Amino acid sequence: MKITSFNPLIVSPKAEDAIALFEALGFERRHQKTGINGDITSVAMKNADGFQVNVAQVDKVPQDMTLIRMNVDDFDEAYAFLTARGFRNAQGDSVTDTGTSRATMMVSPSGFAINLAQHIKA
Repeated sequence: MKITSFNPLIVSPKAEDAIALFEALGFERRHQKTGINGDITSVAMKNADGFQVNVAQVDKVPQDMTLIRMNVDDFDEAYAFLTARGFRNAQGDSVTDTGTSRATMMVSPSGFAINLAQHIKA
């Protein structure tokens, strides 16, 4: 398993506020994906020094949450790696498959979360 990117992900019911803050800090919107699980929109941002942050609009969370976003080249291998270390899938047995990516939130035994994702190249 190869990690292809590793950066913070902010999940928020008020994503535009967080996006505006990062834009004021010099980050630019690089990519936006809508319709994830029906109603989630995620915005990838990057600054001139190459630092990245993702911000996702999720209406059903009561407050902002910060996760680690980990993209990998082999989702199944990474999923097995994390579950062998006690992580649980926050979606139960489900994995979000958008056709261009597979992802789910994995929660560690101590409570921190990793948004595990693999981008599927066409």
